[in-house]
Amino acid sequence: MSSVAANIAAIIKHIDKEPGREGLRETPNRYAKFIEEFTSPPAFTPTTFASEGYNEMIVQDNIAFYSLCEHHLLPFFGTGTVAYIPNERIIGLSKLARTLEHHSRRLQNQERITEQVAEYLQDILKPKGVGVVLSARHLCMEMRGVSKPNVCTTTSTLRGIFKTNPRTRGEFLNLKKGLR
Repeated sequence: MSSVAANIAAIIKHIDKEPGREGLRETPNRYAKFIEEFTSPPAFTPTTFASEGYNEMIVQDNIAFYSLCEHHLLPFFGTGTVAYIPNERIIGLSKLARTLEHHSRRLQNQERITEQVAEYLQDILKPKGVGVVLSARHLCMEMRGVSKPNVCTTTSTLRGIFKTNPRTRGEFLNLKKGLR
């Protein structure tokens, strides 16, 4: 049994009156496997291509993501909208979703994921601008503490022309609204 599984077994023993029952016997191993799998997203290569002069906004919306709150070890999940205006390179469309997945699959907070996705795309593409908006439900807020179900937290970050040009910012935010 791995050390993660052994620790989970100890937790189960502490919180359950019948830790040896059939339904719990393999739980420590299943949980250890989940944690290893979830916090080890597959590596990906950010395939990019020449923009061929394309210089309009590229927006991908409704990208599902899942993460674990670093404060409570409970899940949070939601959707992201990622946009950029190419300079000389565009990225393969699947790589926008993979970028969000890569940064969310670990112990995280939503604000950091938002920033990391934007920063990664800025570094890889050197675009004219990047915009990222994440909306998520946090089970640490729904199941405990304030206990408010279905509350959605939205974070955003804007880089380059998305931040400095009010028209570009407005276009992005209006497109995001219209995509729903």
